[in-house]
Amino acid sequence: MDRTVVAYVIYLVVSIALTIWVARTLSRNGRVFLADVLQGDEKLADAVNHLLVVGFYLVNLGFVALYLSGDDTIRDTRGIFEALSTKLGVVLLVLGAMHLANVYLLNRIRRRGVLEREQLPPVAPQGWVGTQGA
Repeated sequence: MDRTVVAYVIYLVVSIALTIWVARTLSRNGRVFLADVLQGDEKLADAVNHLLVVGFYLVNLGFVALYLSGDDTIRDTRGIFEALSTKLGVVLLVLGAMHLANVYLLNRIRRRGVLEREQLPPVAPQGWVGTQGA
């Protein structure tokens, strides 16, 4: 088998495994965070969590597929490691950037919800107070 094909196979196996591991980890640990963001609505938190995981898979696996092609033919074993380190390093950076972007956006949503809850009056208004002496 050609060394370039070997590098492609290793790249795909490792990239897909990393994507699955990161998605499962984020899904499992992010559920509590989403429930807090969505003010305790468990069903909505599960639905949003699932949608985020599907989007995560689509974006990352699409990137892995697009980034598969290489510039040169790999001539030796050292070339396999060099190509893999570059490709996997970029995939890891993209996974990390996606994770940070998700956490940042969800935290902004959470903060907005906390501010809205704090601004509600403690007691609903009972009615209008009339003006005196009018």
